[in-house]
Amino acid sequence: MTQPPGDPHPPVPPPLPDTAGPTAPRSAAPPPLPSQAAPPPVPQSSPVPQPPISQSSTPDIEAVPRAPRASDRAMLHVTEQTRTYPCGSCGAALAFNPDQQNLACGSCGTTYPIIIDPQATLSRHDLQSTVQEIRALIPTGQEGNEHEVICQSCGGRTIFNGTLTATRCPYCATPIQRTDIQDSPERLAVDGILPLRVSEDHARTEISNWINSRWFAPSEFKKYRTLGSFTSVYMSYFTYDADTVTQYRGRRGDNYTVVVGSGEDRRTETRIRWRSVRGTVANRIRDLPENANTGFDAKRVRELEPWPMEQVTPYKPEFVAGHLSRTYDNDPMQVFTAAARPRIDSMIESTIRADIGGDHQQITSKQTNFSLLQFMYVLLPLWLLTVSFESRPFQVFVNGLTGEVQGQRPWSKVKIIAASVAVLIVVAVIAYFVWRS
Repeated sequence: MTQPPGDPHPPVPPPLPDTAGPTAPRSAAPPPLPSQAAPPPVPQSSPVPQPPISQSSTPDIEAVPRAPRASDRAMLHVTEQTRTYPCGSCGAALAFNPDQQNLACGSCGTTYPIIIDPQATLSRHDLQSTVQEIRALIPTGQEGNEHEVICQSCGGRTIFNGTLTATRCPYCATPIQRTDIQDSPERLAVDGILPLRVSEDHARTEISNWINSRWFAPSEFKKYRTLGSFTSVYMSYFTYDADTVTQYRGRRGDNYTVVVGSGEDRRTETRIRWRSVRGTVANRIRDLPENANTGFDAKRVRELEPWPMEQVTPYKPEFVAGHLSRTYDNDPMQVFTAAARPRIDSMIESTIRADIGGDHQQITSKQTNFSLLQFMYVLLPLWLLTVSFESRPFQVFVNGLTGEVQGQRPWSKVKIIAASVAVLIVVAVIAYFVWRS
C-alpha cells in the first residue's frame, strides 16, 4: 500500500466478508477508466455485514472481537487486475508460511489464519463437455505472452510472462497475484490445492545433501547459491477419475518341461503350451495426477510422485501469496491424450494380464469404454533450483510436501578421468604384488 513519507502505519481498509471477495481498490491506485466495470467502493460510514458463522466453525471466528483472518487482508486492485496482502499492523507484505500454514508478516510477525469453509467441496468436471465449453470461449487471436502491471505498493512495473499468475515485485518484493487469468471465462478456475509444507530452509538443506552426494558433479555446480535460481512454485495439475470396462482377446501360455535327447545329450527343456482366451475387465481409477505445465523435465517431475491427493483442500488464493504460481499450458483434454490416457491404458493392460493368468500372456485386441471420465484442476507445490552450467540449464526439484529431491546434474570429465586413473593404479599395484608373490 502506498503511504505518505514518514507515516509508519498506513490506513487499513475495513475487512469484507469471505464470501464477498477482496476489498475495493486502495486510494493510492489510479481511478478506473469509464469503460471498466469497477465495483463501487465499500461505504465507510456503515459496517460491513459478516457472513453467518456455522456451529462447526473454528473458535477464532466465533466471538467478537476475533483474530484477523487472512481473507481480510486481500487487496483487489481493479485498475491493475491484481491482488496483494498488506499486513494490518505494519503495512508490509504478507506471504503464506509453510511451517505455520497461514499468512505471516516477515516484518512484524503478525499472522492471519486461512479459514476454509467446512461446507466447501472439491468440484470435479466432465472432461468432454467442459473442454468443449472452454474451447468455444477462446478467441481466435492469441494474446501476447507478456502482461505488465504497476505495483500498488511502490509503483514499479512488473512483467507477468506466459502462464505466470503469482510473483513478487522485483523492486519491493510485494507478493502480487493476477486476477484476470483466474477470473477469465475462457480459463478454468482452480478447484483445489495442496498447500506448501516444506520451508525454504528445509528445501535448501535437502538440495545441498542431494548435490553433495553427486560425487562426479563438477565442483562449480555445487556452488548453486551463486550460480542458480531457487524458488517455490505451484504447478498446475489435472487429476483424472475414470471407470472403464475393457473387452479383450488374447492367448495364455503355460510352461511345461520335457526330457529330450539321450545319453550325454539328455536334457530337460521348458516349453510353452498356448491357448486362446477372451474376457472382460473393469478398472476404477481415482485422482491420477498429470502435470499441465511445459518447460519442466517431465521425467524428473513424475519421479516426485506419489502426491498425497487425499489431502487436497479447496483453493484459496491466500495459499499462493508470496510464491510463484502458473496456470496450465495445456488444457485437460490435451493432458489426458498425451499423458493420462497412456498411463490408464497401461493399468488396463496390467489388469488384463492378471485376468489371463498363466506364465505368459499375449493381448491380441482390446476395446475400452469409459463409463466415467472426470477431472479436477489442482495446484501442487515444489521448490525449483535452476542452474546454468557451461551454457546449459539444469533443473533440480524438491517435492513441496515430502522434501523428496529429483533432478539433473552435469558430469565432471576431470573427476571421471581421475577416478578411472585411480582404479587402474590400484589394479596395477594389486597385480604387481600378486606377481611378486
